[in-house]
Amino acid sequence: MKPWEILAQAPAPDGGEFVLHHRDGEFVIRVRGQELMSSRVHGSEEEMARLASAALGGVPNPRVLIGGLGLGYTLRATLDALGPSAEVVVAELAAAIVEWNRGPLAPLAGRPLEDPRARVEVADVRRVMRSGAPWNAILLDVDNGPAALTRASNASLYDEPGLTTAHSALAPKGVLVVWSAGPDERFTSRLAQVGFSAETHQVRAGKGRGTRHTLFVARRRK
Repeated sequence: MKPWEILAQAPAPDGGEFVLHHRDGEFVIRVRGQELMSSRVHGSEEEMARLASAALGGVPNPRVLIGGLGLGYTLRATLDALGPSAEVVVAELAAAIVEWNRGPLAPLAGRPLEDPRARVEVADVRRVMRSGAPWNAILLDVDNGPAALTRASNASLYDEPGLTTAHSALAPKGVLVVWSAGPDERFTSRLAQVGFSAETHQVRAGKGRGTRHTLFVARRRK
């Protein structure tokens, strides 16, 4: 088996380092040796977009926020699921991730950042969440979910105050979709406490194969 090739390295916001690896057409981004994202499997990221689109139920001119650019698969699937009048904003804290998505990673998901409906902001998703008009949908694929965190600071996105911010940022009947490496009953309870009606979906990392991931689909009750 061929060894991994390091294509690029960049400081991570918490003082660690993002490392972009490539081998035989597969791209992987790691932090401290831990795999954060891989082009090998991305079915659960695409399912996030499908579930969010279905929950919107044909809302005209939807305004959608994606927390975390990753390798661009969630953005691509969201754009494919929505109509020509959609506005999709991606909040990505790491400038290097955006740069790589405009460079060597761009072809993986069909260059979604070049779509005129998409805009990326190099900023904390919590700040972007509170900006402008209410969002019809918020998709959070930040870190490895509410529990399996690689950055302790991301916990504030998934705790009760963080979820209250998301709830307030959504339009009436808006939907929050959260990606998680695994199930988390305490997180489901927190969603209910702040005013969401939540359900969980177990989906494969790949299309019909691979590890099962958990998607939380939370609808604003009012």
